[in-house]
Amino acid sequence: MSEFWLISAPGDKENLQALERMNTVTSKSNLSYNTKFSIPDFKVGTLDSLVGLSDELGKLDTFAESLIKRMAQSVVEVMEDSKGKVPENLLANGVDLTSFVTHFEWDMAKYPAKQPLVSVVDTLAKQLAQIETDLKSRTAAYNTLKTNLENLEKKSMGNLFTRTLSDIVSKEDFVLDSEYLVTLLVIVPKPSYTQWQKTYESLSDMVVPRSTKLIAEDNEGGLFTVTLFRKVIDDFKTKAKENKFTVREFYYDEKEIKREREELSRLLSDKKQQYGPLLRWLKVNFSEAFIAWIHIKALRVFVESVLRYGLPVNFQAVLLQPHKKSSTKRLREVLNSVFRHLDQVAAASVLDASVDIPGLQLGNQDYFPYVYFHIDLSLLD
Repeated sequence: MSEFWLISAPGDKENLQALERMNTVTSKSNLSYNTKFSIPDFKVGTLDSLVGLSDELGKLDTFAESLIKRMAQSVVEVMEDSKGKVPENLLANGVDLTSFVTHFEWDMAKYPAKQPLVSVVDTLAKQLAQIETDLKSRTAAYNTLKTNLENLEKKSMGNLFTRTLSDIVSKEDFVLDSEYLVTLLVIVPKPSYTQWQKTYESLSDMVVPRSTKLIAEDNEGGLFTVTLFRKVIDDFKTKAKENKFTVREFYYDEKEIKREREELSRLLSDKKQQYGPLLRWLKVNFSEAFIAWIHIKALRVFVESVLRYGLPVNFQAVLLQPHKKSSTKRLREVLNSVFRHLDQVAAASVLDASVDIPGLQLGNQDYFPYVYFHIDLSLLD
């Protein structure tokens, strides 16, 4: 499973023994894979400042998770023709996300632990805000280009009644620059090809004999040319309609056709040119955002552990990876049992739903005797 539980318990002898019991039970029952999660000692400051940071980190955690989801989705959208290669572009420090989380080490160079906690949080917040700003501008430019290209390409799709004809007709198909003659394009159902060949010359006066030619087909019919005198256009259209032949309104404009083709070529070229740089930016900054997110999780564990267990700072963080979804309920029961002594009232609330404790959501068991945070990587699949 690509799901992790990040917990902490006090670092005294009794609780270290409880952690050992947890590891023994979860291992024997094949409930989870557990590893120590190292968090440096930070400058604590005042408890009041920690309370404020707790709230700020909660919001930053939510923002970071939302940002990396959007970035992952952007990678999927950019790699629309190579979706099988998406995972290799969603890495953290060059390794897969699970490996990064299970082997997490605090980056002292980026986020010095000697700085006040508020400064570390501020650095992370500014970094993520800048990534989001860049993400919006870069993806907006690419998506506008992609939309314009798709709209142009859609014109070449559909049947002969709706699609553009500029890519299937040529100058040679038309009588141009004539004061008297004009070439029309007529859509003829496939079963009616023979009827068309026999009758088109007599649908109206002044139709040029042997002037029809099939220039394109789709599943339903064919596109034929026919040349006639301009003054009988309306009469010819009426008679054609009576015979279930459809005159397609089209004016051959060489300059307009050339402009359309050049526009399509330009958009294809621009998309190709932007693809590489955008994908590289997404790859690099997804990694940066994900790394920042896990650092935020570590900070949340530190702050909540100090607020929960008090000073001096002494706690042990552990990362649990449940083996399967069906085992999470049993794993939760083991943790609640092992750490019951941390909060007898909270433990009682788990066993007796009739106990009314302010701040607890018993049905969802949002409160636990130990510090607990959730990391769900399946949301990035």
